[in-house]
Amino acid sequence: MLDELLLYDDLEAKPAALNMAVDEALLESTATPALRFYRWLSPALSFGYFGSYADVSDRQSEREIVRRWTGGGIVLHGNDLTYSMIIPTAHPFLARSSLEIYSALHDAIRRALEANGIEATLAPSAPPKISENCFANPVQADVISGGQKIAGAAHRRSRAGLLHQGSVQRANLPGRFKEDFARIVCDRFERQTFSPAVIERAGAIAVTKYGTPEWLLRR
Repeated sequence: MLDELLLYDDLEAKPAALNMAVDEALLESTATPALRFYRWLSPALSFGYFGSYADVSDRQSEREIVRRWTGGGIVLHGNDLTYSMIIPTAHPFLARSSLEIYSALHDAIRRALEANGIEATLAPSAPPKISENCFANPVQADVISGGQKIAGAAHRRSRAGLLHQGSVQRANLPGRFKEDFARIVCDRFERQTFSPAVIERAGAIAVTKYGTPEWLLRR
């Protein structure tokens, strides 16, 4: 799929605002496609940029809540595998349509699941929306296993490139799944750790954007 890839297997659990900020800091800075897997410091709920806080406010006492920069519905985090894919703006992969990119990345997840003995398909079309919950609403090219949507995502473009944020909602994923997914995306991926500049920038974005009431309550 790609001819180069940086893999960040971020094992340090982070607060929700900082997780969103790290993705944005990578989007701002990377000149090479990057795949990041990450964890949450406490049970969290993320919802899309265009979502309404009123739809999630009743969960505030149960979970850390954060508004994503990308779109999409409500996603519960803690037992899922959360990942982001960042593609810089000059990369030829971005010549594809949004659906083609979405389908390609979800097909990589499907193939990685099947490599680990888990049958999965891509949803052929989107049924009528029934809920603001992302995983209650399969859209075209979402990953389906056992009759249920188990992988969904949202992405958005900026001048810097594309940020794709996704979740695989399956407990006890095989230990090799992350590496298999990365290798399907690019068979010559390079493991990376965050530079001090990315860490510093992410901290600033978390404080001034994702961790603020203005961002959370903007809609």
